[in-house]
Amino acid sequence: MGRTLESKKEIVKELKALLDDAEMALVLDYKGLSIKDISDLRTRLHSNNGICKVTKNTLMRKAIDGKSTWSDLNTLLTGTNAFVLIKGDIGSAVKAVQSFQKDTQKSQTKGGLFEGKLLSQEEIKAIASLPSKEVLMAKIAGALNAIPTKIAIALTKYLQVSQGH
Repeated sequence: MGRTLESKKEIVKELKALLDDAEMALVLDYKGLSIKDISDLRTRLHSNNGICKVTKNTLMRKAIDGKSTWSDLNTLLTGTNAFVLIKGDIGSAVKAVQSFQKDTQKSQTKGGLFEGKLLSQEEIKAIASLPSKEVLMAKIAGALNAIPTKIAIALTKYLQVSQGH
């Protein structure tokens, strides 16, 4: 039995809300993936601020209709698709998808969209190679911490020289 018009409207409403929160979308060909595989992908994404939705292309088209940020997804809406919607640490979520694809050898990324721009496979790989948000924050904190330390060392040496030591 097919979905009712009411249930389809609910799915479109949910997709619109997810898209409103998302910063990036990846479109995966999920042909050949089992329910267990999709569950594994969802688990990997959950800890990386990502969500995987499997839905009909027509429902996704309705969800992106009128949303200029997501309109270019239309070009990717053919075949069997799973949609990975990401908010926050984009690099970690893309790494999780790529790790899943490497482990299962069943899924391919058709493309992605970030800030309204279609991404090439190379751009998606480049995003995955970025350090995580936590690593970047640690590097910034380390750099900021080094500045006062260097100032203190310089002042100490200056005082020693000026006092004739």
